Amino acid sequence: MAGRKSWLVVLVLVLALTLGLVGCGGDDTSGDGDTGGEKIRVGVTVYNMSSFITQGQEGMQSFADANDIELLWNSANNDVATQASQMESLINQGVDAIIIVPVQADSLQPQLEAAQEAGIPVLAVNTTLSDEELITAAVLPDDVAAGAQEMQMMADELGGKGNIVILQGPLGSSPELDRSEGNEQILAEYPDMEVLAMDTANWAREEAVNKVKNWISSFGDDIDGIVAQNDDMGLGAVQALKEAGISVPVVGIDGIEDGLRAVESGDFIGSSLQHGRVELATGLAVALKVINGEPYEKNYVYVMPPITADNVDQFIKNVVTETDAFLETLPELIAQNLETGDIANEELQ
Repeated sequence: MAGRKSWLVVLVLVLALTLGLVGCGGDDTSGDGDTGGEKIRVGVTVYNMSSFITQGQEGMQSFADANDIELLWNSANNDVATQASQMESLINQGVDAIIIVPVQADSLQPQLEAAQEAGIPVLAVNTTLSDEELITAAVLPDDVAAGAQEMQMMADELGGKGNIVILQGPLGSSPELDRSEGNEQILAEYPDMEVLAMDTANWAREEAVNKVKNWISSFGDDIDGIVAQNDDMGLGAVQALKEAGISVPVVGIDGIEDGLRAVESGDFIGSSLQHGRVELATGLAVALKVINGEPYEKNYVYVMPPITADNVDQFIKNVVTETDAFLETLPELIAQNLETGDIANEELQ
């Protein structure tokens, strides 16, 4: 009898302890929207893994690590259908936000609508989509200002007069249209500057080499300067000039490593910095604001800093030689820049 009573006492104690533990756990799992400490997940789909995007991935990862964010990274390899499929996959996975660097502006309408229906914000970085109504926010470069900036550098170098040729980006693309607009704004102020020829080299260095060789054959010593709408084409122009034994000023845009080195060596008179690490990390920082319900702007504008012989050394450190140190400070830099509004700034105050 005593044995049975002891067994009953033990059973009661076990039941009481079990119920107590269940009761304690209930406070953490009540339907109050608590994620139980799960990481924020942000999906990313980019047009391809260009050098600019690879830089951007480094910047985004630095910001993600500092803010406990998981990135789901995808490259579309310049294929619209692939990017559409990637967006659909990210929507099905229930990510907290999607960042897109689109392959093509007039694309992804059904996927944008599906993301909106699922309550998933979509942010465009670097380039945007035609239907901006379905874009939650955007971080985009001011390509008009960049085009004006490079042409002003050339006008200053030539003293406001001379004959130039212009290497354009892919005709009809938004960066080409905007950079051409900026070029034209400055040319309108200098009636003694004449454009001998302008044509696309599709952002490609080798294509620019051939284009400039043809122009040298056509115009020879009449060419006083070459304006390239990106650094790669400018570098192609430099190669063609050297092979022809000609020296004229060349200017570019983007501030890639070879472009920075060209400014350092004097092959370029200047460029404009579009630093992928800063620009794409800023997109992720804005996405975090959206996810957390913090105030944010619809459009953030990245105004490219000018690169000249006077400041190129600092940009080489940030972009090329001391990137690890730059990435360590990047999350703090991005937070500072969003406060000041100068999202292209490269220095902590």
